[in-house]
Amino acid sequence: MFENLQDRLGSILNGLTGRGALSEADVSAALREVRRALLEADVALDVVRSFTDRVREKAVGAEILKSIKPGQMVVKIVHDELIEMLGGEGVGIDLHAPAPVVVMMVGLQGSGKTTTTAKIAHRLSTREKKKVLMASLDTRRPAAQEQLRQLGAQASIDTLPVISGQSPTDIAARAVQAAKLGGHDVVILDTAGRTHIDEPLMVEMADIKKRSNPHEILLVADSLTGQDAVNLARNFDERVGITGLVLTRMDGDGRGGAALSMRAVTGKPIKLIGVGEKMSELEEFHPRRIADRILGMGDIVSLVERAAENIDAEKAAAMAAKMAKGKFDLDDLADQLRQMQKMGGMGGIMGMMPGMAGMKDKMAAAGLDDKLFGRQIAIIQSMTKAERANPDLLKHSRKKRIAAGSGTDAAAINKLLKMHRQMADMMKMMGGKGKGGMMKQMMSGLAGKMGLGGGMGGGMPDLSNIDPRQLEALQKQAEAAGLGKPGGGMPGLGGLPGGLPGLGGAKLPGLGGGFPGLPGLPKKK
Repeated sequence: MFENLQDRLGSILNGLTGRGALSEADVSAALREVRRALLEADVALDVVRSFTDRVREKAVGAEILKSIKPGQMVVKIVHDELIEMLGGEGVGIDLHAPAPVVVMMVGLQGSGKTTTTAKIAHRLSTREKKKVLMASLDTRRPAAQEQLRQLGAQASIDTLPVISGQSPTDIAARAVQAAKLGGHDVVILDTAGRTHIDEPLMVEMADIKKRSNPHEILLVADSLTGQDAVNLARNFDERVGITGLVLTRMDGDGRGGAALSMRAVTGKPIKLIGVGEKMSELEEFHPRRIADRILGMGDIVSLVERAAENIDAEKAAAMAAKMAKGKFDLDDLADQLRQMQKMGGMGGIMGMMPGMAGMKDKMAAAGLDDKLFGRQIAIIQSMTKAERANPDLLKHSRKKRIAAGSGTDAAAINKLLKMHRQMADMMKMMGGKGKGGMMKQMMSGLAGKMGLGGGMGGGMPDLSNIDPRQLEALQKQAEAAGLGKPGGGMPGLGGLPGGLPGLGGAKLPGLGGGFPGLPGLPKKK
């Protein structure tokens, strides 16, 4: 979503940080470029104007121009103002009200209201263990009520039975009553939309609000619609009174202006963002993390959270047991590749690593894209069980068969085998004895650097049980350690600046380029 803006702001601010001293003219020239970049990203004009005015006011002060690193001070000011523009602190859905808490979803047709309703219900039931009832109030769109019923069945969420001929206000009243009788904690009302804002829609929304007395009114807006989404939010807020925003399609290739403008224009917080089609692909909106990503500072906390959600604890434990014995076969390698795919692939992970945003383009140019994982998994799947367990069996004739089965060639198979061999060698090193094994030392080193020691016998903590406050503390620790600086790299991870942890070895095996060392591992002499 923010890639173009990230590239533009990154190059502008890097030009400032490279200088020893700054004049007011330098700051003004840079802010002109920032203003242009924000306008091209479709940010509302009045929002851009107030943003650049606030930055200029702080950036031309004597303490900035005379500071030791004036360029970095300007970057910090831009970063702080970006967070302020996005809303300061993240705000979640407020459930502090007598049960059943009524959540009313509003928005235009096609913005993703029904799907988002199901995603929120799924999130509340799985994460917060709430009993949720969903009700469709859309009597105009054909099969709208059936769509919500199917989504409810798919996510194991209760839906209000459909009674034909009822008006949206009657359905709303019946949903609240059914939620009380059924002992539900939350009832979510999926209202009807239109292709554009009109008077009958606003009257209907006001009537539903009066009958159901919602605690939260969430406006669902498509983040790809740009300035129209801002006008939409303003209109709904004036007529119905929204309490928060949910932006859908944040994984798209839009310019990001809606996300940057809507909070500033309406004063209402962006509570959630849709980042994919799956039920689980709905995230809380954290202004600081989004600002970090826009300025190329990475997002370690979201990366840890994503890992906690996607990593299978049982498989991880089995893998750790095998690694302790120094074993690592091609099935294990395939599992590792699938885990990286689940976490958003190479691009998704790199975008969240501090100082690594600029590496994505270089990797893509070198052919190291996410399709590479798919090809490597296809090669492994084309092997027999015996071949995956013992790669030494792979001679010329077998490689020829595997290449035909996976649609690749012998060179790709050789690269994969080289990658596996180097990783297996590293696993043997980790399984070594003395001081509890190198694997334990490495995990302890990483946990210490994260400021999260004490989990799993002094090793890496159990990510699934980390308290959100610990994650926020981790982000601050990372920034204090220099992880949050653009191009600052990851301390203690050796190899390339800003390298990827957890993938050890001196080279990126079979892929060219360098892999960083892992914390706690001795460097090669």
